[in-house]
Amino acid sequence: MMSPLTDTFPKRVDVYEVGPRDGLQNEMRTLATEDKARLIQALIDAGLKRIEVTSFVSPRWIPQLADADKLLAMIPRREGVMFSALVPNLKGLERAREAKLQEAAVFLSVTESHSKKNINKSVDEAVRTVTEVAREAKASGMRVRCYLSTVWGCPYEGLTPVSKVVEVVKRLSDVGFYQLSLGDTIGVGTPTQTAEIVSEVSKVIPREQIALHFHDTRGTALANVLVGLSMGIKTFDSSIGGLGGCPYAPGAAGNLSTEDLTYMLQGMGVETGIDLNKLVDAGALGQELIGRKLPGKYLQAALGALEKQSARRTA
Repeated sequence: MMSPLTDTFPKRVDVYEVGPRDGLQNEMRTLATEDKARLIQALIDAGLKRIEVTSFVSPRWIPQLADADKLLAMIPRREGVMFSALVPNLKGLERAREAKLQEAAVFLSVTESHSKKNINKSVDEAVRTVTEVAREAKASGMRVRCYLSTVWGCPYEGLTPVSKVVEVVKRLSDVGFYQLSLGDTIGVGTPTQTAEIVSEVSKVIPREQIALHFHDTRGTALANVLVGLSMGIKTFDSSIGGLGGCPYAPGAAGNLSTEDLTYMLQGMGVETGIDLNKLVDAGALGQELIGRKLPGKYLQAALGALEKQSARRTA
């Protein structure tokens, strides 16, 4: 039976998995390429169709992802599954072309301070760079997605004015991205703020082009997802097990967990095409490879239940 709340939700949404890139780049442990490939295969087996697998950023900046070329050569392509990677500049794009990447992701920040600290460019310089990379990537036959960081707040400047977000989106609106992922980089967003951001940005670009990327640093990620759903957003970014902490809040949860997101969506009758049990298997593998418990709540609940069942059988 549908409720007045779920009546407004999309019938199906895309879960965009970012764990192998956004998750692993924030981990202290660097995984072997073969282990990354195992994790990606487990995600595919669970039914995920859109997976950001790595980054073509200079290995000097992100040594955890230095094996991007090797990884893309190793993981088998499957019909209906789209692999993407972060491509910061034309040099990275050349590597991505050689690796036969299907989708390029470009990125920039809304705030000047974060842009300078993160990529040593002003926002103006970053807009020019992503425009150049996006046009070259499209000319090479790649789809192009754009990440916009610090949309809700900045670790250096505090709350980000919505007017500043809209100004940057306007400058990007004719570049030709098929999707713009709005990021709550430090996990400070609240539902009313999310509603205002989605409302204002959708005056500039079609709502169908908007994706939302929440961090759960302060426990509000799923509440923000609910707001996005109620406003017709159909793509949400997440990371297996909540892999990858928040770099600006040591010890805090970072990315929204794919299992938590999938459990909530399926419980509300929103289709994802994901097998939740196999997703737990992927989360358990990620936890084993990283060597620590991951923060995903559904993952820990499911693994705890399995441990109790095993204890009863051996008692």
